[in-house]
Amino acid sequence: MNLALWIVAGLLAAVYLGTGITKLSYSRERLHAQMPWVDDFSTTSVKLIGAAEVLGAVGLIVPEATGTAEVLTPIAAACLAALQAGAISVHARRHETENLALNVFLLLAAVFVALGRALGWGV
Repeated sequence: MNLALWIVAGLLAAVYLGTGITKLSYSRERLHAQMPWVDDFSTTSVKLIGAAEVLGAVGLIVPEATGTAEVLTPIAAACLAALQAGAISVHARRHETENLALNVFLLLAAVFVALGRALGWGV
């Protein structure tokens, strides 16, 4: 089970690191071309979402890999699950159904990591 948790956490970290850096580094206009939902949020909010994604990606890997403050890994995963719940809500409200399946998958993957690490499935 530990291997499965590492694989899922690694994939989630890669996704969130990529999307987070994109939100932090791209202009609002450039983001709009890929993510039209940014029209519903301030630039500051979009940047904060990006920062949360980057921090969540780091939190999925670093504490568990270093054996330092390992409790942060399930917390990071739970926070990313909450972020995805918000994303699902936004996409549903905007009728962007093409994104919902990916968002549900990311939510379930984050819940898997949160529960697995919190309950010690990887031990």
